[in-house]
Amino acid sequence: MEYGTSRCDDGQGEPPAVPEQRRGVHGRMPLAVVVIDAEGRVTHWSSGARRLFGPTREQAVGCPAVDLMPVSGALRGAEVRTDATGHPELDDSLLGTMYYPTAGRARMADPDHGRADVLWWAYPLVGPGPERLLVLAADADGVGGDALGRDERIAPAFALHTEFPGAERLAGRLPDILPNMGPATAGRIVAQVLELGYPVLEISHHERVPVTPDWGMPRYRERRARQEAVLRRAVTADGAPDRAHASECSLDPDEMDLEYAAVRERLEFLNEVSGRIGTSLDLARTIREVTSAAVPRFADFAGTHLRAQVLAGEGFPDGPPDVTTVWHRVWVEHNDEPGRWDDTVPVGESIAFPEHTPFFQCMVTGEPVLIPSISDEVGDRIAGQFEKRDLRPLINGRSILIVPLKARDVVLGFMVLLRRPGREAFDDMDRTTGAELAARAGLVLDNARMYTYQENVAETLQDSMLPQVTPRMAGCDTATRYLPGTRLGRVGGDWFDTIKLPGSRTALVVGDVMGHGLTSAAMMGQLRTAVQTMAALDLPPAQLLRTLDDLAQRLGEHYLATCLYAVYDPVSSELVLSNAGHIPPVLVRAQDGRSELLDLPTGAPIGVGGVPFETATVRVEPGDRLVLCTDGLVEVRGQDIGAGIAALCESAAHPAASMDDACDTIIRTLAAASRDKDGRGGRKDDVALLMARLGGIPAEHVAQWRLALDPSEVGRARRLVRERLLRWGLPESVETAELLVSEAVTNAIRHAHTHHVRLRLVRTDALLCEVTDDDHELPALLSADRDDESGRGLRVISKLAREWGTSRTGRGKTVWFEQALAHSGERR
Repeated sequence: MEYGTSRCDDGQGEPPAVPEQRRGVHGRMPLAVVVIDAEGRVTHWSSGARRLFGPTREQAVGCPAVDLMPVSGALRGAEVRTDATGHPELDDSLLGTMYYPTAGRARMADPDHGRADVLWWAYPLVGPGPERLLVLAADADGVGGDALGRDERIAPAFALHTEFPGAERLAGRLPDILPNMGPATAGRIVAQVLELGYPVLEISHHERVPVTPDWGMPRYRERRARQEAVLRRAVTADGAPDRAHASECSLDPDEMDLEYAAVRERLEFLNEVSGRIGTSLDLARTIREVTSAAVPRFADFAGTHLRAQVLAGEGFPDGPPDVTTVWHRVWVEHNDEPGRWDDTVPVGESIAFPEHTPFFQCMVTGEPVLIPSISDEVGDRIAGQFEKRDLRPLINGRSILIVPLKARDVVLGFMVLLRRPGREAFDDMDRTTGAELAARAGLVLDNARMYTYQENVAETLQDSMLPQVTPRMAGCDTATRYLPGTRLGRVGGDWFDTIKLPGSRTALVVGDVMGHGLTSAAMMGQLRTAVQTMAALDLPPAQLLRTLDDLAQRLGEHYLATCLYAVYDPVSSELVLSNAGHIPPVLVRAQDGRSELLDLPTGAPIGVGGVPFETATVRVEPGDRLVLCTDGLVEVRGQDIGAGIAALCESAAHPAASMDDACDTIIRTLAAASRDKDGRGGRKDDVALLMARLGGIPAEHVAQWRLALDPSEVGRARRLVRERLLRWGLPESVETAELLVSEAVTNAIRHAHTHHVRLRLVRTDALLCEVTDDDHELPALLSADRDDESGRGLRVISKLAREWGTSRTGRGKTVWFEQALAHSGERR
């Protein structure tokens, strides 16, 4: 299909007569027409596309556009770069984020077609259908060739359509050049092309960067659109204004010279600014880029203010701003002498702007505010609205333009622009330019705001799911580190936990849900809660993992995770461990500082199902350190995981002044090992690290006795407890301990069957008492009336003990309680 227009076509009838050597660039030209969906795949492919690029429609539809065209990598207006094979670089994710039409020039290399320069235009598409991008392309040699002067260049661009003569004829022709598609889809695409502007060619002695249509103030936009439509047609082949044509259009030639230069300058400035802002999703950096882009080319001073919710990453602001809205001055750029603005308008200040000021007018109306020159009277009136600051020396005599930074019709902030008295004052054209600058900046800032908000939400979710680990447990000190990953919102499924168990024992847990993102984090929260619940039931490690595996399979087939569960008994100095596909822990011996990777039976990951889990018991000594981590710490893409584990063992054995220092040493060493010699690389996965110093409990701080199933043994139990506490130097704790032990032992003797009752006292930072019998039924806390003979024992314990609980054992049950020590005394 053939269709095209040049910038010399006046839109009515045939193009004007031109010298013979210029005829090659006017009138019709072959166009390739391609439509691309949100996934970057071709949905429509015209016969012109087949002639220009080679593949047939059957070969092209459904294939990635990047594989078929040399222009895909430049669909946002960036310069096309090609590698040795002539294929451009492409970030496919950009295809779905284009907001403006773009244009460019690319070179393709194909042995079957030879080398060719391609001119292209790209239109973003919206609507219910899958179409998201319309690409028009033409062979540059076919529209210029040798007829161009040696110093001339061809560049594609877009012409404004507003009140353009012949627009109806253009609308009638557009469906003919589109690929074969339904009338509804074709009509929607045609409407968007007409809204955004139609493709033209520009020929000039100087290379011109392709530009996009301008949307500014409504009335001014219409007037400027009419003038620019005339100006684009009233240009000679060498890029200079065509005075004869200007005369025909009732324009003064000298005025046209100035208008033409001003339009070109404005469009080039906006195009340059668009390439400079939004280079990252970091909100602070984006703000600096937006503010700095205006100085000094457009203004002498630029200050950006954002609403407090935007800066804090708290989501999209609710409703329009008012006098109570708090704004933050986030960045200031100027070319005045250093320090002149610092005291009066400091960066970082929070302020609510008074109602009768141009700043307030801009932020509540969402429209630019222009004061060509601030007189002394106006400056005094503005400055009078602010307390404890005098703005007059900074604003009087200057030209001011205030433009809103909006997204989705909501004002996120505004930018204050000033020009010194010696510079040309802001005018209506500058107001339109400033509005366009603010519109583009608003979109970029909103993208950065949404990214910051999503990161905050993800990190809040992650933090809420990770435990607040108590650094000191009975006979065990712990230290932890969690490092978020550098991909997918900095959220993952790694976790660690320490859980207090009966008998002064501590459960040490580390796990890693496979995958990343919010789904993995949510799954991690479920599994962590399940582990805590089952640990409270004092399930053995292998049985706990077995039950966790069953739960994961019930939750869904994609629930997979690795987990290491270890129980430390400081009295017996033993570790009981069970592993579900996780990295083995490292044990650092206190005696000689040697580190070793514990050899454990490695079961399948949680969620696989049908695989048994085994238990290993390891003897430890007081002072030994146990290091548990997730694979994000030791695994680096492209490297053997064995090297990372070896580095972990080596760094864990390094002496450190404290547990926190030891964790920092491991993190620092493993992070350095993950980078190459140029400092690149590093770990992208999240990391969980748990270190425990296994201090143990000395034998002299543990006392235990056997009691017969005789009610008289309750008095003996009270006497034994009193004597032990006095020996430990805890006389203030005797009375309460006697009462609590009496209630627990009485209940055990009453419900025991054939064996004895065991009483144990353990002294740590608190006094732990355990009473064990052979009855498997756990006691419950009941309400007791005044006349009831039973039901009061556990109520007394719950009132006087700091903590208490019950748990099943292999031979019965245990009732335990902790009592805060009233006086530590001296240990004997």
